[in-house]
Amino acid sequence: MKKSRFSESKIIAILSRNGQGERVVDLCREHGISDATFYNWKAKYGGLSVSQLKRLKELEVENARLKRMYADLSLVHVALKDAMEKKL
Repeated sequence: MKKSRFSESKIIAILSRNGQGERVVDLCREHGISDATFYNWKAKYGGLSVSQLKRLKELEVENARLKRMYADLSLVHVALKDAMEKKL
């Protein structure tokens, strides 16, 4: 996947400038992006602040960790269940 030239905090700053009244066309020209890119960013990051984005990323990392933990525990559970069935 191609890495973006813009960090997420920079994207939020660009979107907030639009919220303050700057025109989309001017922002796109200034930053060298297309209108479609701007509106994709707006759909993805619209209404978020930098602190909210940071918290969202932390929650995504925590969620991934918990999913891995659950997968590991379910594998152990299935292995123990199979071992008990073979004993009987």
